[in-house]
Amino acid sequence: YLLDTDHISFLQRPNSAEFAKLTLRMSQYSIEDFALSVVSFHEQIIGCHNLINNGKINTDILRGYNLLSEILKTFSVAPVLPFSAKAILIFQQMREQKIRVATMDLRIASIALAYELILLTRNTKDFIKIPHLVTADWTN
Repeated sequence: YLLDTDHISFLQRPNSAEFAKLTLRMSQYSIEDFALSVVSFHEQIIGCHNLINNGKINTDILRGYNLLSEILKTFSVAPVLPFSAKAILIFQQMREQKIRVATMDLRIASIALAYELILLTRNTKDFIKIPHLVTADWTN
């Protein structure tokens, strides 16, 4: 399974209902069955960068750096799959097919397809547009 950025975010919020549902489902599998993508890492780092750079008060900046530390912890405990040559080829093919999905989502889908993984996401509305991509939402 490849975790989309939204599912990773839920794992970073242990007090949420989504966390409870997601971890319950994940506990039925081996931790080796799950991977993250470098694109999700990129998305989360952009969020931290924006919090830190746009922070007007120290608590905003502190929140950004605390989130950055949490992201480092999250991404250090699971395999992080690269945006490989195969994923780039798949991404380019989908662009040529004019699949209307946001660039970062298309990159994540390309990685899932390249590694033949099921994408765990809440964003089924967009990902359903991608041929052959298998998705599941474990947060509802």
